[in-house]
This record gives sequence, structure tokens and C-alpha cells, in this order.
Amino acid sequence: MELPGGGDLIQKTFARALGLAGVDEVLTVTNRELYFKTVDEYRQVSASGCRLGFILEPFGRNTAPAIAAAALHIAATHGSDAVMLVLPADHLIEDVEAFASAVEQARQLAEQGWLVTFGIQPERPETGYGYIQIDRSANLGLGYKVQRFVEKPDSGSAQDYVASGNYLWNSGMFCFEVGMLIDELKRCAPDVLQSVEACMQAGSPMDGNGRHSLELAAETFARVPDISIDYALMERSDKVATIPCSIGWKDIGSWSAMSSLVAADANGNRLAGEVLVHESANNYVQSAHRLTALVGVDDLIVVDTPDAVLVAHKDRVQDVKHIVSELKSKGHQAHLMHRTVHRPWGSYTTLEEGQRFKIKRLVVKPKASLSLQMHHHRSEHWTVVSGMARVINGTRDIMLDTNESTFISAGHKHRLENPGVIDLVLIEVQSGDYLGEDDIVRFDDAYGRAGA
Repeated sequence: MELPGGGDLIQKTFARALGLAGVDEVLTVTNRELYFKTVDEYRQVSASGCRLGFILEPFGRNTAPAIAAAALHIAATHGSDAVMLVLPADHLIEDVEAFASAVEQARQLAEQGWLVTFGIQPERPETGYGYIQIDRSANLGLGYKVQRFVEKPDSGSAQDYVASGNYLWNSGMFCFEVGMLIDELKRCAPDVLQSVEACMQAGSPMDGNGRHSLELAAETFARVPDISIDYALMERSDKVATIPCSIGWKDIGSWSAMSSLVAADANGNRLAGEVLVHESANNYVQSAHRLTALVGVDDLIVVDTPDAVLVAHKDRVQDVKHIVSELKSKGHQAHLMHRTVHRPWGSYTTLEEGQRFKIKRLVVKPKASLSLQMHHHRSEHWTVVSGMARVINGTRDIMLDTNESTFISAGHKHRLENPGVIDLVLIEVQSGDYLGEDDIVRFDDAYGRAGA
């Protein structure tokens, strides 16, 4: 989602990392289904001269395995004395100079053998963040030794923490020398390290286009403990330090946090998109794609996307996790896929579907192509909306211009390619007994997705 002022969270995090002095590589750990979308996002940010790496997970296993995998990669690539900075992709940092200064302090502490966290000077008693208690008697010059980590507190405890002056918000950002981190994982969380090592050895590496990626195998990754780096390591180690920071930090992990980025009107409404309100106050509305109207309601979060609409009371917005759990339990696809799905060749958007038919809009990047493939249960009708298409349809190899079309019968090998220099946009009408995305046999693929 584009943020107010332009750009999205991962682009901003990527640019922030590239802007630091002495960066040799930006390594991204993400789900393998998000790899090509992430690469597309990065293309919009200049990254000349910096190595780009990716570790691709088949599913989530929390932050400890992700950080362990990154550390093993960095140790193998850059040596055990390399310094590793960990940045979650859902943060905003407004004071970039103060951030760079804090990173330099953290680097120096990391080189002295500390596992370094970034503690945010609290602006208010906040119950939505974890806290770090610092040991004032252990002043390390650049920071303080951590006394303990505290989970998200109740309101009274949060007020006491802020009043004491000895507690910082836990930002979830870290800095380590990778050899030190690996040694501490061996001591404090050997099961995490050993299982991740097995995953790395069984992973599938791929190099190309100036990038290196390693896809972790689902069978071995399923045996990795699902645990955060805080629980696995930081709360168990006696070598943890923190840098107190005032860097304009925001954790955009909720719609309440997102709403703070939009200016309020006279009635306290924060409105993004085409929104009309009547006798309503203190609402946040995100509606980028169509008109949304509020009448006589207060204190609501309303988010309208092409996939779904969320309406929640401001005080209950975190409970959206219960809706996600219900979607999972019912096998609903909404928690897995958007209407617009990104692929290495471009994207497709499902416009409409019903009994025995589905209509999609395909956007194919210049010089990109879909795999040579076949479907058992559906036929497809392609109509070019803009651009030029090269189509292999059975034994035919044809070129289609705007407003031209072709029909592909079930069981026919076919391929779509964009030979031009602008995006190819076409409408695909599917019809058949089964229209699932798994009804596909790939014979050849430029992106390594063809089976045996």
C-alpha cells in the first residue's frame, strides 16, 4: 500500500538501508511467493553497486529462524566478523540522520561483542509495544546493558515504566557481529540454529540479474521451531546491550498506526481516498478504489480494498487476527491471495468469476513471457487490450495486436510473450469444469518453475 507522501513500507526500509555508510549487501528474508513482487518494488529504488540477496521461506517461522538464516548466509559470504543490521519492513523512521548515528553506535558496540538492540525513547505510556529495561549501572559509553525485556504491559504498568525513565520501547531492530550471534545461538537456542543450518544446506540457490537467492525447502523448514528472536536469544543471553534512540520511529503494524500518518480534519476524521462523511467524528477511512460514505458514526476504522472491506471499532482493531483465524479454519483463500496476484512475468487480476467461468486481466512486462503450459480442465480466450502479444497455440506461432484474439482449447500447449517495449494488457476468459490455479502443467519456464 502506498503511504501518504508516496512509496510503501518495504521501499522505504530498502532505501534506508542503502543510505547507510559501508553497506556491502542488502539481504531480504521473505516468503517465496513475494519474491518477484519485492524485486519489482526494489527496482523503483536505485541500488547501484550494492549486492542484493534473498532468502525465500515457504511459510513463516517467526524472527529467530529468519535472522539465523541471514546470519549463516552473511558468515559464509562476508566472514564471521561482518556486522549485520536487522530492520523489520513495517517501520517508518522520520529522522534519518539520527538513525544513521544510532546505527554507527550499534556497529561499534557489536564489534565489542554485544548483541545490540535499538530502544526507542517512549513518548507516552503505550500498551501496544514491548519494553526494554536498561541497567543504568552498566553504562557502556555508547549504550547500556539490558536488564530485562518486558512483554506488552497493561496501562498502569506502562505509565510506571515511562515515569521511571529506565524503560525503552523495544523496536525489534538489532545489530550483531554474525560470528558472535551464531555463537550465542549455539549456546542459547541450538535447536533453532541446527534446524536452520539443515534448511540452508538443503535449499535451492539461484543467481541471476545481479541477485542471489536461496529458496528454503518446505520439508526441512517445517521442522524449524516457530519462535521469535526475543524469546529464543535476547531474553536468554547476558550479552545484550541497547542504544537509546529518538529517531522518529513508528511501527506501522496496525490500522491505528497507519491512521496517524493522515492529517485529521476539524472533526478528527482521518480520510484517505474518495470519502464523504456526515455527522461523523474520529474515524479513519482508507478507500483508494471507490467512493465510501460515513453517516452518523464515530471512532471507526474503515478499510476498503479490492479484496475485502474491514469495519472495526478503534479500540478493537487488533482483533482482526480473529477474523484471519476464522478465514484459515474455513479454508477461505482471502488470507492467502489477493485479487491481483504478482508473478515474475507481471500480474493478473481476477475481475469476475462464477460457475464454470473466470475473467482475468493479465499484465505482461516488456520482453517477459509466461511458461509453455497446458491445462486439463479449462479452455482460454485471450483478447489483447493494449500492446503486442506473441502467442504459441498448439502448433501455431502468431502475433496479436490490439483488439485481436485467440482461443486455446483444453489440452493444447500454449505460451504468451510480450515482445514489445510497453506493458501487454489482455483479457483472459476461462471456461471449464475446474478453474483452479493448480490445473497447470509447465513444460518450459524462464523462471525455473517447470517441473520434471
